[in-house]
Amino acid sequence: MIPARSGAAFVLERGDVLTIAAPAGQQVADLVAFAADDPREVLSNGRTFDYEESLALTTGNRLWSNRSEPLLTIVHDDVGKHDFLLTPCSRDTWRICYGGRHDDVPGCFGNLAAALAPFGIAADEIPTSFNVFMRVEVGPDGRIAVHPPLSQAHDRFKVRAEKRLIVGLTACSAALSNNGRCTPIEYAVEQP
Repeated sequence: MIPARSGAAFVLERGDVLTIAAPAGQQVADLVAFAADDPREVLSNGRTFDYEESLALTTGNRLWSNRSEPLLTIVHDDVGKHDFLLTPCSRDTWRICYGGRHDDVPGCFGNLAAALAPFGIAADEIPTSFNVFMRVEVGPDGRIAVHPPLSQAHDRFKVRAEKRLIVGLTACSAALSNNGRCTPIEYAVEQP
């Protein structure tokens, strides 16, 4: 269990399946991944969009690295709506987008930085996260808008590790992303 507005980091072995669930529903989980053998190889939204030819990533899609290698494959998705455009929320998010509200919490970026530090990963190395269950819409004018997640209680999202990975995962701190409330995220790792 990842408590509301906090994060964790752990290793996935190749073939492990990571299950992410929002017990109360409508809670976002920011996911980042690094190759364990060389953490300079990192999850890349740009490469993923290029190679999967879609912004709508769901079961069967792969999440690619900056070195054009698949890191994760989505093997189960109860919701089918996630975000890979927006960066993890941070104290700067509170300052720039929220007028200083919520700046008493570090946000997903700060939580990821703290969780990944024991693995030797610095804050500046954290990429754009894959935001599980987050609902971001792009309007016809190109503007983006955050809407309440479509996830219901205990909906599941599962990814398989395509190589040994260091993973960071949060229970998102931005109330707007979570329909006004922040709740825990559950996760489990299954070995093949």
